[in-house]
Amino acid sequence: MAPSSVVLTIEKPSNFSLVEITGSKASVFPEKEKAASPKQFTWVLLLKVHRALACLSWLAAGAWTVFIAAKKRLALSEIKEEEEEEPRNRGRLYRFIRAFLFISMAALFMEVIAHFKNWNLNLNLIQPLEVQDLLQWSYLAWLSFRVDYIAPLVITLSKFCIVLFLIQSIDRLFLCVGCFWIKHKKLKPQVDADSYDIEDSPSFPMVLVQIPMCNEKEVYAQSISAACQLDWPRERLLIQVLDDSDDENVQILIKDEVSSWKQKGVNIIYRHRFVRTGYKAGNLKSAMACDYVKDYEFVAIFDADFQPNPDFLKQTIPHFKGNPQLGLVQARWSFVNKDENLLTRLQNINLCFHFEVEQQVNGLFLEFFGFNGTGGVWRIKALEESGGWLERTTVEDMDIAVRAHLHGWKFIFLNDVKVPCELPESYEAYKKQQHRWHSGPMQLFRLCLPAIIKSKIGIWKKANLIFLFFLLRKLILPFYSFTLFCIILPLTMFIPEAQLPVWVICYIPIFMSLLNILPAPKSFPFLVPYLLFENTMSVTKFNAMVSGLFQLGSAYEWVVTKKTGRSSESDLLAMAEKQSKSSNQEKIQRRLSESSLEMLSKVKEQKEEKASPESPPPLKKKKKNRNMLYRKELALAFLLLTASARSLLSAHGVHFYFLLFQGLSFLVVGLDLIGEQMS
Repeated sequence: MAPSSVVLTIEKPSNFSLVEITGSKASVFPEKEKAASPKQFTWVLLLKVHRALACLSWLAAGAWTVFIAAKKRLALSEIKEEEEEEPRNRGRLYRFIRAFLFISMAALFMEVIAHFKNWNLNLNLIQPLEVQDLLQWSYLAWLSFRVDYIAPLVITLSKFCIVLFLIQSIDRLFLCVGCFWIKHKKLKPQVDADSYDIEDSPSFPMVLVQIPMCNEKEVYAQSISAACQLDWPRERLLIQVLDDSDDENVQILIKDEVSSWKQKGVNIIYRHRFVRTGYKAGNLKSAMACDYVKDYEFVAIFDADFQPNPDFLKQTIPHFKGNPQLGLVQARWSFVNKDENLLTRLQNINLCFHFEVEQQVNGLFLEFFGFNGTGGVWRIKALEESGGWLERTTVEDMDIAVRAHLHGWKFIFLNDVKVPCELPESYEAYKKQQHRWHSGPMQLFRLCLPAIIKSKIGIWKKANLIFLFFLLRKLILPFYSFTLFCIILPLTMFIPEAQLPVWVICYIPIFMSLLNILPAPKSFPFLVPYLLFENTMSVTKFNAMVSGLFQLGSAYEWVVTKKTGRSSESDLLAMAEKQSKSSNQEKIQRRLSESSLEMLSKVKEQKEEKASPESPPPLKKKKKNRNMLYRKELALAFLLLTASARSLLSAHGVHFYFLLFQGLSFLVVGLDLIGEQMS
């Protein structure tokens, strides 16, 4: 009998049965077998073919959509290299990413061939005689080189980045615990009981309000209007409009706006610099050099898109009374266009965490934080003792805050006092803003490190400044975000010896993103887009950090963040409705009407038509949206998608989905499909 045959015999006569199984494929219960008919087999094949075609058609439609979008971007994009050549050092990161992409694509090609040819990947079991051709020999040489040289370096770098990632996560967790403690104990800065007498105007301190601006025709009127309506005795208040505009039309408009408020009895001054040196720091420094500034005790600073509420000074100035060591009172920002598009929603998450957690915790427990550059009130004596405004970096606000802290001045953050302002609505404007915000701190760190070490403040304050304020939150955060999630993670798909654990790429990032969203609970549905977008922005922040740390050319760039003026209608109308309609009817009409610049151009056109009635009217050129292509983001998109294809061969579930969606996120940003496009 064959080895695969089994004979079962039962000797009872009534229950006698004999079953013989011959062959490994025979069924013990042959009566339950149902032979598939040719018709059923044909339907199964058709169903599988239908599913395959549906999947292919979906992939083809998606690829075609991306191709059309990329084609439109290429046709309508404005490449900045054509207008002005980038410095050589700025393209180094892009060249590195591009080289990494080409190597990854070549490695993916080899891996696909090895996968379908079922080559034995265990080097110890392969004999030299088993190598069939040059391609297999090249692949085996790559495996040997990878195991001996590349894998140890990648493993060491990944462990280092994971340690930095955990340290930064612990720091953020402690900040959140501090914020929960503040909420639980209802802690907040207290005002001296003996506040200023409302009926006694001379008891109010002299306050200077400064509004620096540069070519911001969309928002100048609303910021000046909000400052002129501050509830403070007029004889104790002076408003400086510090105009650095190089557009003569904008200068005329701002002068007219200042003159109109001056005629209404507001103590307001227009200042214009003919030589714009030092950007915002130079503008503020020039304004503080005026002789009449010595008569004032405090200075409030508002950027051109900020609209303080009328009671802003009465909510901030009283904190200085009875607290002679207090140098700065910083208010929180609120955003009038936070729901405008996906980009503004994601920015709102970041900034809500920054103000409610970072600024509030540091202000209450350490009495120090970075000045936000606007929406705050300084004691002029603190500015003068700290050396005043300096033009050495692009973050003059952080510079003056660090120097004031080294001189012993204390800061207060008011989380319940909010100043409405505007978020950048286009990725181009947001990217330039983030580049300045992340390159400047590294410049400042290089300049301030000797002064911090030599200062007379306590050792814990020095450690907080050096290790937490600068190194951990300004240098380590962009370094590990870019290196770990944009370089090491796709690299490990081609180097299995250096695999990242799932908790590094999934569990902890999601938990930390959840903590970031808690100050803005309505943004919870944007948890995953926020996580992907933060990793996408890491390339810009890393590039800015490197340029600031090594004093590269792009670190000294100052580009005014583009404003749209969307907040002028709703906010100013709401402000006007609170007052009597008769006294503010003229203001409402002005805010609802077209901008003054358009009115000026219309008047000129009407004069030209009257002068030459027979000539045809000039054709109006319609402004087109400007589409941009971002090379670094596109290169990283294809790199991550290539790595996701490699992870698919190895059946890495979480790694595949993370790389796929992160690559698509980079692709969306690289094609400028997020936010409003610049006009």
